[in-house]
Amino acid sequence: MKNLLSIEQLDRPEIEEIFRVAAMQKQNRGKQTEFPLRGQTWGLIFSKPSTRTRVSFEVGVRELGGETIFLNPNDIQLGRGELIKDTARVLGRMIHGAIIRTFAQRDIEEFAEFSGMPTINALTDDEHPCQILADIFTIQEKRGSIEGKTITFVGDGASNTARSWMFAAGKLNFELRLASPPKYQPKAKWLKRAGGNVVCNANLQEAARGADVLYTDIWVSMGQEGEEARRNAELGPYWINEALVRQAKPDALVMHCLPAHRGQEIDDATLEANAQTIFDQSENRLHVQKAILLAVGS
Repeated sequence: MKNLLSIEQLDRPEIEEIFRVAAMQKQNRGKQTEFPLRGQTWGLIFSKPSTRTRVSFEVGVRELGGETIFLNPNDIQLGRGELIKDTARVLGRMIHGAIIRTFAQRDIEEFAEFSGMPTINALTDDEHPCQILADIFTIQEKRGSIEGKTITFVGDGASNTARSWMFAAGKLNFELRLASPPKYQPKAKWLKRAGGNVVCNANLQEAARGADVLYTDIWVSMGQEGEEARRNAELGPYWINEALVRQAKPDALVMHCLPAHRGQEIDDATLEANAQTIFDQSENRLHVQKAILLAVGS
C-alpha cells in the first residue's frame, strides 16, 4: 500500500492487516525493540486545526523512530499561491512521507501523484479515513467482528465522516444506517460508489432501533462556520440522548469522534455514560495510524 487517501481505495485484506498491526502496536507500546521509521522525516501539512489527528500522528511517527516537521500552509509557499504539484515535487526530494489535512480531496491526490512519496489523508472535505478505521478497530475490540452488525450514524449523512463510513460498510459487510434529514443525506453518486449496505432514513427512532452502535459527529465542520445557525436548526432533532439509546440494543456502543458539542449532537449525560468507549476510540487513533504509517512507509 503506497498511500492511504480513501477507504474506497482499500480492499478488505488491507484493512484487516491494518487492524492486525494496530493491535500489536497497542499491545507492545513502550516495549518496541525495532524502529522501522528511523532516519525518516515526515511532514504534517495541516490547513485545518487539529488536536487528536496532529498529536496521534506526531507521537506515532516518533514512537516508530522517525521525526516530524509541522507545515502550516501559511508558513510555506502554498499560502502564497504555489501550486500543490510544485510543493509536492520539492518536498518529495527532502522528506520521506506526508500526512495532509486539508479541504479538497483532489489536492491530496495531486500531492501524492507529484511527490512520489507515501501520503496519508488526515482529513479532507470528502473523507476522514483514519478516523473511521480507528472507530471500526474500537468496535471490534469491544464487540468482535463488525461484519453483520448495524451502525447508525446520527446527523449529517453527507459529511466526510459519514462518507468514509459508507465506503467501509461495502468493504466489511455491515449495515450502515444514516439517520439524517433528507437534505443531509448523501447524493446518489456516493451511494452508488459505496457499493451497498447503506440505508438512509429520516426517521431517527426507526434508524436507531436494534442498532449495535450509535455514532455521531459535530454538525458544523471546518469551513462551514457561516452555515452554523442554519445547520444547528435543521439538524437539531438528530442527536443522541438517553431516550435514543434505549431504542438501540441493550449493549449498544455509543461513539463520537470528537470534539463534542454537548447539548447539540449528543447530550452531556449520554457522553459521560459512554466516555470509556469514546475516549478509547480517541486513543485508538494512535495505534491504527501507527499501523497505517508502517503499511505505507516501511
